[in-house]
Amino acid sequence: MKKIIIGSRGSKLSLVYANRVKSLILEKESNLSEEDIIIEKIKTSGDIFKDIKLSEIGGKKLFCKEIEDSLLKKKIDIAIHALKDMEGEEEKNLVIGAYIKRNDPRDAFISLKYSSLKELGGKIVGSSSRRRELQLKSINKNIKLKHIRGNIDTRIKKLEEGLYDGIVLALAGVKNLNLENSVKEIFSIKDVIPSVGQGIIAAQCRKEDEKIKIILDKINDTETKHCAETERSMLKTIGGDCDTAIGGIATLIDGEIYLKAQLFSDSGKEVFFQELKGKKEDGIKIGEMVANALLKKAGPKFKKK
Repeated sequence: MKKIIIGSRGSKLSLVYANRVKSLILEKESNLSEEDIIIEKIKTSGDIFKDIKLSEIGGKKLFCKEIEDSLLKKKIDIAIHALKDMEGEEEKNLVIGAYIKRNDPRDAFISLKYSSLKELGGKIVGSSSRRRELQLKSINKNIKLKHIRGNIDTRIKKLEEGLYDGIVLALAGVKNLNLENSVKEIFSIKDVIPSVGQGIIAAQCRKEDEKIKIILDKINDTETKHCAETERSMLKTIGGDCDTAIGGIATLIDGEIYLKAQLFSDSGKEVFFQELKGKKEDGIKIGEMVANALLKKAGPKFKKK
C-alpha cells in the first residue's frame, strides 16, 4: 500500500491534532506502521497574514483553503482541520470522513494579573472572534476589547509582553498544549455558548477515495458526528460569514440531541436564543429548525449573508 499523507497546518496545536489522527489510524489498521503515514505541514493564508482581521482577507476559510486544494490535487490523502475553522458549506468534492471525539468545547480566560473577567475594569482583553467579544461584553461591559491573531503560543507571548491584560481562547487548544496552568477562569456554556464545532477535529478526504473513507470511518466518533452535523446544519442555514456573531452547541442526552444556539444582531446590540431537542437521527433537521427560528426572531436586525 502506498504511503498515506496527512496534510495539516504547521502550528504546534495543528500538529498535535494531525498526530492524534495518525495514532488512531495506527490503532485500527494493524497492517500499517509509523513509516506508512506521513504528516505534511501546509502553510495557509490564515497563517501568513497574522495581523489582519480574517473578515478583511476572506474569512476563516483561509485556514482551510490551501489544505483542501492539496487534497483536491491529490498531493495529500487526508486533511486535518479544527472543525470551527471550516465554513458551513463544504467543498463539493470533499467529505469529512471522521469526526474525532470532541474535546472540551468551552472558552477560557487567561491572565497574568486577574483571576476572572469580572475583575477587569477598563482593562484590555484580546479576542479574535466577534461572537466572543459580544459575549464577554455581556459579562463585563467595562472591558476594552482588542483584536488578537496568531497561534496560542503567540497570543500568550503578547499577553506576557503586556499588550493585553487578559485573553480568551478555546479551552480545547489550551489543554492539548498542556497549558492549563495559565487558565484563570473557564466560562460555562450557559454564559458563553461556543463556536460551532469548537473542540472537534475533522479528518477530511476526497469523496471518491473509497480506501481512505473506509480507514477514516473506523476512527469516527458517532456521538461527535451527530453533534457536529447538527451544529453545522444550523450554521449553514443561518448563512453567516466569519463576522457573524453566532454560537451553537449540541449535546446528546439519553439518545436525544439537544441544540442550544445564540445569534447577535448585526449591530451587536441585541441577542436571540433558541434551543430544541429531538431524535439524534434528526440532527440536521433540528439544526435547520433552530436556525430558521433565530432568523425569524432577528428579522431585519440580522442580514443573511
